[in-house]
Parts: sequence; structure tokens; C-alpha cells
Amino acid sequence: MKTTPEIIVIGEALTDIVETDDGAAEYAGGSPMNVAIGLARLGHAVALVTRIGSDARGAEIACHVEESGARIFAGSMVDEPQSTAKAVLDATGAATYQFDIRWSLDSIGTLPEVGVLHTGSIAAFLAPGAADVRRLLSEAGEDAIVTFDPNIRPSLLGSVEAARRVVEDLAGLATIVKLSDEDAEWLYGELTLDQVLDRLLDLGPALVIITRGGDGAILATATDRVSEPGVRVTVADTIGAGDSFMSAVIHRLAELLADGVAPSAIRDGSALDRAELERLGAFAAACAAITVSRTGANPPVLAELRPV
Repeated sequence: MKTTPEIIVIGEALTDIVETDDGAAEYAGGSPMNVAIGLARLGHAVALVTRIGSDARGAEIACHVEESGARIFAGSMVDEPQSTAKAVLDATGAATYQFDIRWSLDSIGTLPEVGVLHTGSIAAFLAPGAADVRRLLSEAGEDAIVTFDPNIRPSLLGSVEAARRVVEDLAGLATIVKLSDEDAEWLYGELTLDQVLDRLLDLGPALVIITRGGDGAILATATDRVSEPGVRVTVADTIGAGDSFMSAVIHRLAELLADGVAPSAIRDGSALDRAELERLGAFAAACAAITVSRTGANPPVLAELRPV
């Protein structure tokens, strides 16, 4: 693996405690951590800026991240218990969550310049670390592509209005915003998905994506709107599906940059024509489908995916 990352992911790494009718099991989790691992499995040099505890659970998370090929950014290990998220699965495999989280990035200074900088989920909302996340995004180099996935967790948030302000503030710093239809409904109530897409695009991102579970996703720019169908699979559970989709989107952005596409062409949307949106959407849907077909947040490696 390269010693200098091409992608940095900022956000929480948690111990997921998954409860089903058959009992409980523990896994390394957290949306940003899942995105970092997904990117490493897709062949990228990625560093995770996070907060990991010094206990056995924290050690297991660090091992899990590093075994994937990603690395933990310096200053991310702290002397405290590891944060946890309890996921309770219903009969369909859908998860609801309960959290015990400590979140700040007071030990993280400046970041190296990278091609893509991603954040989202709990890290973007939970004080005091949310202010650190915003600072790091605002300090991103002029050539960095910023991606953002709010990945709403209502049990950790205050009012809808306050959460919406955070989402729209960070969307204004981002080139790509991805959210689920459930996120859109919670944030914007009676607005249609097309109206949510329009509202977020007006804030400045080049591309806004709304995922719709097994029904696929809508990818929208100022000039094009593509509905990508879902891939039909037998669902084991939905943990990590959106994160796998997000990793796939960032993977394609990194490919464009590696192929010589100027960052400015991604930021202004000129590199994201209809053919590119269709290619990106199909690849991301395929990654998510593999993830939901097996238990836990277990994204694919590149060899598992047919060329799209």
C-alpha cells in the first residue's frame, strides 16, 4: 500500500453490537470506517481520521481497519473506552440503532492534500467533533474533491431543523452529496425526492445522489437526472449497504482523477455527463448488492465485481 493516502475519510469507528433473535455478536463498524474499508478493498490508498479507544474493542477495530489495507491516521487512538452502536435487526434484516459514543478530533491537526476527502454520519453532527470535521473540510486543498453522506441517525440528533442546517452547510462545501430516501424524508418531510435533489443541488454540489434501497438510486446534476435500478439479491441484512455504495462512488471519482480528469471538471459537473452517471450508478449498485447479500458490513473487493 502507498504510504501517502490518495483518499482520506473522516468520521467515527464504532463497535457494532448486533442483536437478533439468535443472540448478539460484535463487529467493527461505523459508516465512515466502512467507507474507508470499502475503498481499501477496491484498491485505494486510504487513511481513516477517527477516534478509537484503548481497550480490547478499540484494538479489534484498529486491526480490522488495517487488515483491510486502510490505515489509521496518526492521533486517532485515544485513552478511553471504545464507542459502541447496538443494532437490533428485525425479521426483514433491517437495523435500528442505539449509541454510546464519544466524539472529538482534538488530537488531529492539519491533513495532507489528497484527491478525495470524505465525511458523514455521526461525525458531522455530534459535538464537539462536528466542529473539527467542518474545520478539516474547510481546510481541504483547492484540488480536493469533498464528498458527504449525512447517513442520518435520528436517535443521536436534536431537532430536524438543526440537523438540516448542518446538512446544508456541509453540502455547500461538498462536490458530491449522497443520502438515502429515508434521510431525505426525515430531513425534508413532505418534499418529493426530486425536490430534495433540487434543493441540495442549489447549494453547490455537482452531484447529489439519493439511494432507495432495493429500488436503486437517483443521480442528479444540474443538467441530468438518472434513475439506476437496484440489483436483485437475497438480503442477509442491510448493514453497510449505503457505505458500500458511497465507497463505490468515491472509487469512480478517484479513477477519473487517475485518468487525468481535472478536479475542476468534477466540481463543475462537466465530467459527470449522463454516460458517466449511468456507469457510476451501476457500479455502486453492484457493490451495495454484494454487501447486502452477506451479514454485517462486508463490502466487496474489486475482483468480485464484473466490469461495468
